[in-house]
Amino acid sequence: MKNFLVIAALAICSFANAQKGTILVAGSIGYTSEKSEYQFSEDKTSTFTFSPKVGYQFNDNWTVGGEIAATSSDVDAGTKRKDNNFRIGGFVRYSVPLSQTFSVFADMGAGFQSEKNKIYANNGNSYVKYKGNGVYIGVTPALFINMKKGFGLNFNIGGLGYETLSFDNNGEDYSKFFFNFGQTFNIGVSKNF
Repeated sequence: MKNFLVIAALAICSFANAQKGTILVAGSIGYTSEKSEYQFSEDKTSTFTFSPKVGYQFNDNWTVGGEIAATSSDVDAGTKRKDNNFRIGGFVRYSVPLSQTFSVFADMGAGFQSEKNKIYANNGNSYVKYKGNGVYIGVTPALFINMKKGFGLNFNIGGLGYETLSFDNNGEDYSKFFFNFGQTFNIGVSKNF
C-alpha cells in the first residue's frame, strides 16, 4: 500500500511539473440559434463565435497569455441586422490539478473590443452602419479534462464580467454587468506543448 501511495504521489507531481514551462494553445468555436414567435411575426438570431488564446505556463498553476474573439450575428426581427464584434486582450489563468485527468481553473481576461452593426432597409440594398469601441473584463471558472498528453476539453457554465461599448453617429453608450453562472454552457479544447 505504501508503494502505491508513493507511486501515485510521484505521478501527480510529475504531471504538475510537466506543465511548467509549456505553451498553452486553447480555443472554442460556438454557434447559437434563437427563434422567438409572436402573434404576427417572429424574430430569428444566429450567432457564430471563434475565440482562440495562447499562453505561457510559467508556474505549475499560473498561465499568462493573449486572447482574441470574433463574433458574427445575423438578426431578422422585421428588419435585418448584421453585428460583428472583435475582442483582443490578455488573460491570466490559475489552475489546480485534481488528478492526472481532471483540473479546475479560472481565467481572468481583459481587453478592448470593437463592434460594427449594419441595419438593412426593407429592400436589403441600403443600410445604416454603426461602429462602437469599448473594453471588457471577465472571470470564467472551468473544468479541464486531460484526454491524452496535455490535450483536453474545457467545460464552463458561465462566469461574471463587465463590458462597455460607445457607438459613433450619435449611437448608444452601452455598459453591461453580467453574472451568468449556470445560465450558459461552453465547450473548448486546449493543448500544452
